[in-house]
Amino acid sequence: MLASKAMPLAYTADEVAALAERRPPLTDFPTPLVTVSEAAVQHNLDTMAAWCAAAGVGIAPHGKTTMNRDLWQRQLDAGAWGITVATPWQLSVALEWNIPRVLLANALVQPDALRFVAPHAERVLVWADSVRAVEIMDAVLATADDRTSPLGVLVELGAPGGRTGARSVEDALAVAEAVAASASLRLAGVAGYEGALAHDGTDAALGVVRSYLQRMLALHDAIEAAGLYPDDAPTILTAGGSAYFDVVAEVLAPRRDLAGERGRAVDVLLRSGAYITHDDGFYSGITPLGRGPGGEFRSAIHGWATVVSRPEPGLVLVDAGKRDFPYDEGLPVPQALRRFGERTVTRFPDAIATAMNDQHTFVRVPESAVVEVGDVIRFGLSHPCTTFDKWRALPVLDDVTAEMPHVIGLLETAFG
Repeated sequence: MLASKAMPLAYTADEVAALAERRPPLTDFPTPLVTVSEAAVQHNLDTMAAWCAAAGVGIAPHGKTTMNRDLWQRQLDAGAWGITVATPWQLSVALEWNIPRVLLANALVQPDALRFVAPHAERVLVWADSVRAVEIMDAVLATADDRTSPLGVLVELGAPGGRTGARSVEDALAVAEAVAASASLRLAGVAGYEGALAHDGTDAALGVVRSYLQRMLALHDAIEAAGLYPDDAPTILTAGGSAYFDVVAEVLAPRRDLAGERGRAVDVLLRSGAYITHDDGFYSGITPLGRGPGGEFRSAIHGWATVVSRPEPGLVLVDAGKRDFPYDEGLPVPQALRRFGERTVTRFPDAIATAMNDQHTFVRVPESAVVEVGDVIRFGLSHPCTTFDKWRALPVLDDVTAEMPHVIGLLETAFG
């Protein structure tokens, strides 16, 4: 088997397995590299759990962010209802890892995938935004001999110009009626994704999100008024990526009633996933914790790259590019410099990444900057999901802010 690109070239399998005991210094590791700071991860887990408790919502964090078994389990241990996934492959991973409850935030209309899920139906919820999707699920599951229970379905409401989801409450109600009429399916609630409707934290954007969530409640009320919900299970209302979960809690949390004291038992679940590592880019700028109380998240992911060329006075090139660092929500941000042969880092002001190739990043610096070939630059990254997707293993640091960070483990991902 090929060695991980995150490991020193000469490392043996035994040395990789003993990282927690040996705690080698970060300087032993090659570049390009992305690391995860344990101190920041634990802080973010604690912060999000406390925020959800104070806001009166549950959470089923989106597992696609990390696709890591240990981090998923830590999210469950911190009180998560279950784990959200996006694709049949991710769903299969969650079931293999014995995740007790899995929310597939997508339609499931592939016959092979439906037959695969049938024996696990009591642990899985899926989405539907069309009567056609319901017809496919019903037809396939009706012939599945090993189906253990009806498959729970959340009706997805969308919005014009958004992503998936029925475009009107009336269309979504028709989907709910189709689910309720199926013996193979169970109407489990209402789902939506507000993140596709806005991309900043302005009052106008928050107003769009708020209006959409109120339409989700209107759909829920219409389903209730029509008597479509079954009586033997709690109803779920779920929305909330990592950018607007404060507005989701504001609008939906008043409907949460786990004991059914006001009638039907209702749970409200966020699906935020990026909080566990946060970032130094998009989410850092739009996080709800920047708009209100609840503490702050800390960036746990950082890129490291070696200066391999300084061909012009104001330009350096490093050995990390699009294959290594994310760029879909902004370029990496140079933060600190570790000089050749040293172990500590110092601030690296006035440097800016301007472009990326597959294996290089262009960094503009003042002509007077003291930076040489062989030095290592630490970068802040933007967008955890596309960061993790580029790495099958990431070294875990004790604390990236330590004077000399040490590697204490390896975080392995499962992206298929």
